[in-house]
Amino acid sequence: MKRSTERILTSHAGSLPRPDNLLALNKRRGSGETIAAQTFADALKGAVADTVRRQKEAGIDIPDDGEFGKAMSAATDYGAWWNYAYERLGGFSPSDKVAATGPRRSGVASVGLTTFANRRDWQQFSRFYLDPESATLLGSAARRTANRPVCTGPVTYTGHAAVRADIDNLRQALKAANLDEGFICSIAPGSFARSGDLHYKTEEEFIFAVADAMREEYKAIVDAGLVLQLDDPSLPDNWDMINPEPPLAEFKKFSRVRVDALNHALRGLPEDRIRYHICWGSWHGPHTTDVPLADIVDLVLAVHAQAYSVEAGNVRHEHEWRVWQDVKLPDGKLLIPGVVSHSTNVVEHPRLVADRIIRFAQLVGRENVVAGTDCGLGGRIHEQIAWAKLAALGEGARLASSELW
Repeated sequence: MKRSTERILTSHAGSLPRPDNLLALNKRRGSGETIAAQTFADALKGAVADTVRRQKEAGIDIPDDGEFGKAMSAATDYGAWWNYAYERLGGFSPSDKVAATGPRRSGVASVGLTTFANRRDWQQFSRFYLDPESATLLGSAARRTANRPVCTGPVTYTGHAAVRADIDNLRQALKAANLDEGFICSIAPGSFARSGDLHYKTEEEFIFAVADAMREEYKAIVDAGLVLQLDDPSLPDNWDMINPEPPLAEFKKFSRVRVDALNHALRGLPEDRIRYHICWGSWHGPHTTDVPLADIVDLVLAVHAQAYSVEAGNVRHEHEWRVWQDVKLPDGKLLIPGVVSHSTNVVEHPRLVADRIIRFAQLVGRENVVAGTDCGLGGRIHEQIAWAKLAALGEGARLASSELW
């Protein structure tokens, strides 16, 4: 994995705005219309090539495929990062087709995970979340109840063709753009295994079964010479969904099982091809009940990855750069702090971006910092703003480099 040995390198958290033609095709496919396989494959390949080119032009050194291989049918849809896995895993059935007999273990039942509408942050600001003028589509969409499939049989991986297409499209796009490193996002077991489970005896058994299945996707990405980014927003995000607030020790014990399952899935894979991303939930809300980074940073660093991507640009978490005054980044590891945020339509000034980068470089070493974004920009902000933010990221990194070198 590249390091910032001569200048500050840049990347981002994954999702980027889909082009209109790809959104339209996904919408048609989602409605049940049959689209010729080659027609869709050509559109996807072209979209990935274009987004990699645009990332390079914006100043992004380590791009991805925008997560375009994960279906998104509207510009404001953001669920592709996790629901894509249902299309690549066997053992699940539509929840409305499964009789509601007995408890449906969610993988979080032991600590009382709530529905989205009962989150502590959403209860505290209920008038905001229920006000259609205040809670914009991007802010309130996360309040929709997800009708997730239910596990009714052994979990298996069936997405070999899909991940191969993702790999091939990105590798070809990187070659065309004369870039030698790129990454592909994949969901971590703990963030996926929140569906109902009617098959396994325990929630831990369910989570580890998901880990074993998703390992096939992880291994395919790494074996292809690409960087694997593991998306695990539920690590901190589950905290707000447990109502009432649990003792921290109990929450960390619960979370440690999910970290152990992820490391089980990563066994034998080279750490220097793996990066780990967390966020506190990407919806546009107050986030007053987020768990502090200081309380979970040990869990983050316990993941067998070389690089760690964390939110550091939005106003609720920017102050947490101070965590790295007290916590030493382990030798050989990289930090990918978000220095532009998905949570505001305001485009960060490059000088501010540079200041944020320099702050982290002074704490963990300039060679150990890759400048990134808080979370995925696709589905969270308008396309024009997303690309302006990436350009600000690139310019801010250049400013920081001129001062740090």
